[in-house]
Amino acid sequence: MSNETITTTSSIMPTYGRLPVAFERGEGVWLWDTDGKQYLDALSGIAVCGLGHSHPAITAAICNQAETLLHTSNIYHIPLQEKLATKLTDISGMEQVFLCNSGAEANEAAIKIARKYGRDKGIEKPVIIVMDGSFHGRTMATLSATGNPKVHAGFEPLVPGFVRVPYNDLDALRMAIGHWPEAVAVMLEPIQGEGGVRLLDDDYLSEARDLCTQRNLLLMLDEVQTGMGRTGEWFAFQHTPDLIPDVMMLAKGLGNGMPVGACLVAGAAVGVLKAGNHGSTFGGNPLACRVALTVLDIIEKTATLAHVTRQSAVISTAFEQALGDKEAVVAIRSYGMMFGIELEMPCTELVATALERGILINVTTDKVIRLLPPLIMTDDEALEMVDKVSSLVLAFIAD
Repeated sequence: MSNETITTTSSIMPTYGRLPVAFERGEGVWLWDTDGKQYLDALSGIAVCGLGHSHPAITAAICNQAETLLHTSNIYHIPLQEKLATKLTDISGMEQVFLCNSGAEANEAAIKIARKYGRDKGIEKPVIIVMDGSFHGRTMATLSATGNPKVHAGFEPLVPGFVRVPYNDLDALRMAIGHWPEAVAVMLEPIQGEGGVRLLDDDYLSEARDLCTQRNLLLMLDEVQTGMGRTGEWFAFQHTPDLIPDVMMLAKGLGNGMPVGACLVAGAAVGVLKAGNHGSTFGGNPLACRVALTVLDIIEKTATLAHVTRQSAVISTAFEQALGDKEAVVAIRSYGMMFGIELEMPCTELVATALERGILINVTTDKVIRLLPPLIMTDDEALEMVDKVSSLVLAFIAD
């Protein structure tokens, strides 16, 4: 099928504004469409394929496990699930894991943990403090937690029990905690991805941890986009010394394309959910766990975290040199392999222009070019990405 002849299909609900392209194969940081055109993937399936496309070790793990056992049920022991949970707790410092299929499901589990934690303390209507500009998913509870009115539109009434405060505002967080005696948890992203690659001040997480500890609130970190090495540590919270959240949510890069999510608990959150309180038919099945274990093994054995730290500095410096002095460029934000180039005007049209020029990018909050490239990018690939994106921006702001 030629990309020129792609049309919408009536059998599929029109829930996505799809671009006029279909990809046929991928290798590393590259994708090829059905016409054979090559693209540099600077989005990684939205922070999913951190180890690139068609990684041979992941392909081998999928094939081997498919020949062995795909699925049983969580009413039985699953050795690969137990092995994955042990590995995740070892690298995170957390204590227990619930395995599911997506980031939204991991966040749903966290919301249920917070509510059960509050109810166990006698709080009839528990409140979770969340952030403006956040994104936690599209299910009813997670979209209610999300701090974006566009996500809410058409789905009211929202699930009650969420109070929003400005992101990266400790005074506002303190006031909310003091004002709401029903508060049971604080839920936030260490870096807001959908919110425009917005970063927290260096002391924010440690201060939030202290506030939650003092008031017996759970600190719940949504690391669906920031986890699995994207920031140069296994998890973004590990950039803050001596910090352990009570709940952490993962997905995306954990499976490198295989649907798998995880909700990890420590401290006060351990033991809140008991048998019968939560579950998932497919969560933690042998195939998903085998792939996730392979992803973890590759990251560990190939020194991916150190590579991300080095490559991030190279890319950030190159973007600053190319765009840093342009008035129309409001800010260039980065942390690990997360980059946000904020312009003073809406620039959503650049997604289609970039596609024509053979590079996949994203624009979020209308004005922020978001790049989430594979963690494995070589120097040449990284500089090619910077050159392509910088050329796009310079041409756009010159018009």
